Amino acid sequence: MTAGKKGSIDYVTRVHETPGTLDAAAWDALLMQQAAPTPFMRHAYLAAMHDSGSAVPRTGWTPRLLTLWQGDTLVAGCALYLKAHSYGEYVFDWAWANAYEQHGLRYYPKALVASPFTPVPGTRLLAVDEPARRALVRALLAWCEAKKLSSLHLLFADAADVAACEAEGMMLRHTVQFHWTRTGWTSFDDFLASLNQEKRKKIRQERRKVAEAGVSFRWARGTDIAGEDWAYFYRCYERTYLEHGNPPYLTPDFFARMAADMADNWLLFIAEREGRRVACSLIALEPSSRTAYGRYWGATERVDCLHFEACYYQPLQWCLEQGWDRFEGGAQGEHKMARALLPVRTTSCHWLARPDFADAVERFLEREGRSVESYLEHLEQRTPFRREGSGPATPAD
Repeated sequence: MTAGKKGSIDYVTRVHETPGTLDAAAWDALLMQQAAPTPFMRHAYLAAMHDSGSAVPRTGWTPRLLTLWQGDTLVAGCALYLKAHSYGEYVFDWAWANAYEQHGLRYYPKALVASPFTPVPGTRLLAVDEPARRALVRALLAWCEAKKLSSLHLLFADAADVAACEAEGMMLRHTVQFHWTRTGWTSFDDFLASLNQEKRKKIRQERRKVAEAGVSFRWARGTDIAGEDWAYFYRCYERTYLEHGNPPYLTPDFFARMAADMADNWLLFIAEREGRRVACSLIALEPSSRTAYGRYWGATERVDCLHFEACYYQPLQWCLEQGWDRFEGGAQGEHKMARALLPVRTTSCHWLARPDFADAVERFLEREGRSVESYLEHLEQRTPFRREGSGPATPAD
């Protein structure tokens, strides 16, 4: 299959039914050329999703990874899935699916370009240059049309992805996440001193409650994470999902593969009390950008404020002490602002095959986009940081 031309350039399109048929070294080398690589687009990560039975046709994720080639050289590629539902995506299109159903039309399967179960912004369209990226979008759209799919959705894209998709006529949708960026601080106390009195006092109170409950933390990274710690983590992870009435998305084998194949990309915080584990949180790491990502947490004992300590304060303290620059807290969660994670706009790109539904969705996205902008403006007025001229923080604050 040959992709559309861009000037005098021809690209050969290949569609892979499993990550295992991709050249892992070529894929990862292309990923590291991108502006916003994340560990969640690594070949080992995508392969583990499939080989562990986590993101497979049985669970509603049928991989069709699409690549562009010039001779023997991989010049573009993306993780494409046929989806039988909209679970595990974090950009919600249930209303669109219901509208199709009400009109007697089939919405599923749809096409999705994303990292399964992973609402982390980053490069989705891997490409050696912008012409190849544009060609990849055209190849995606042509493939969806040939398969008579209802729609194509590219989630949590970076700026280059967005530009390529918009240039090819795809619609944009914006959501909000909360991220922390290091701003010259060298310690947690420095960081606290930059917050306003209310937020500073709240964080100190929450941390004190955990300490007074007799809970202490240790952390381990990569191969230093012991097998029994991984096993305890999965127990906590599974319990968190089951407490919310859902089975966990990821299997034990997925995390076993992460421990074996991507150990350096994982950091585990373990909470202990009286010699026993009581909670943990798992953080993903991207060394190239010095970015940490909050991913999963769980507890086997109830302790007031333990969630905040495990999921925010311990990772932020680690980032400060280790010199890492960013911590991304995951999808949704306005409460994260009280922990100094600030709002950022995230973007997804969408195409619907039927013009009448596309027109309706475009009007909806225009209204929704205005609401998102107003929401961001509102949040920006609620900064947790001290305003200029408020005076220095004191230990008693």
